Parts: sequence; structure tokens; C-alpha cells
Amino acid sequence: MPLPTFRTLANGLLCSLLPPVCQICADPGERGHELCGACSLTLPWHSDGCARCALPLHEDADALCFRCEESPPPLDACWASLRYEDPVSGLLLRYKFHSDLAAGRLMANLMALNPPPWALAPLVAVPLHPSRLRQRGYDQAAELARLIGAPRWKGLRRIRATAPQSERNADARRHNLDGAFGVVGEVPQAVVLVDDVMTTGSTLHACAEALRKAGCQQVNAWVCARVP
Repeated sequence: MPLPTFRTLANGLLCSLLPPVCQICADPGERGHELCGACSLTLPWHSDGCARCALPLHEDADALCFRCEESPPPLDACWASLRYEDPVSGLLLRYKFHSDLAAGRLMANLMALNPPPWALAPLVAVPLHPSRLRQRGYDQAAELARLIGAPRWKGLRRIRATAPQSERNADARRHNLDGAFGVVGEVPQAVVLVDDVMTTGSTLHACAEALRKAGCQQVNAWVCARVP
């Protein structure tokens, strides 16, 4: 068994000395977690989404939304642990754009509390381009995958820098990602893509297409939150 790193030891010491506080309201955390009981009740858990795109469905709806029935996406399955609503949306914005790694740690913990109903293949984080990684200093999807703790495969690469997806509509998002991803090394037969937020699915679809082109037979996706 590998020896614990200095960071692991330091984090453990800090946690023992400083009791956790709620990442939403700053009250004391409940039972050693970074979330209080009151804020836990406000979490928008997601469990009734389309099996292929995780779009929220009515309780009496079929397993697939109309769009996925008419034009199946390159994902075999997609699962969102939460809906992109308050307070989750605020936490993810802090994590992604304001270097709040504590919020990201909470997000990974919440994902682990509501995992996909199917077995996990190796996790593949949706990668940042090296230039974006240098600018941000960390890869938010890779950190989520690391914190979840399941086996990972790191052969997916973003080989072309792209403009931020948030600045584009659905059609522009798709074209913005043409040829943006590639694969290095032998691809597993099945993988689970991991990302923080799914809006239109364009990024996950582009990753899935690159993986399938490289020989992957099954591509599922697991995101922290789905935009309704």
C-alpha cells in the first residue's frame, strides 16, 4: 500500500482540528460533512431523467425523451446526480470559475451519494485543452473523477482549443467542438465520461464520438448536474 502523501496527512490534520462548515450557508456541517441538515433538504436530486441524455422527464414519461427516440445520441446512457438549480448551480460556478476546490469536493461527495444505476467502467474525465488548464490551474472534471475514487483512464485529449461553450447556442456549440478531441493509447471497450455540468450534451457527444472512432464499444456519461 503506498504511503500517504504530505497533502493527505495535512488535510486529515486540518479536518480533525477544524470541524467542517456547510459550503452553502457556513453553519456547522452535519455529522462531519460540509453540508448542514437544513441545506441538505434543499438539494435538487435528479432521478427521473431520460436514459440517454438525462433530460428531466415527467414521472409517467417513457425512459427516453422524444429527441433521443428520434435521433439517438452517441451516448449509450447518461446519468445526472443533481439538477442544475440552486444551490447546486452556485456551488458549481464557485468551483469552476472561482477556484473553490472545497465546493468541488462537496460536489464529488454528492455524486457518490447518487451514482448511476449501472456498473461503472473506467472513468474518463472530459479534458481541458492545455492552454485552458494553464489558465485555470486545475481541470474541474478530472478533479471530480479523482475524488470519486473509481478506476480512471486518461487517454482522452482535447487536441484543439475551443471558445467557451457558454457563449454559444446549441448549433454553435456542436460546430465549436468539431475535431476538438482525440485519443492516445488503446481505448477500453467501455468507459464512463465524467463532467461537471451537462447543458446540450455537445461536449459529451464530441468526446463519445472520438472514443467510438478509436474503437470504444460502450460510452456512458455521468455528470454532477443536468441543466433542465
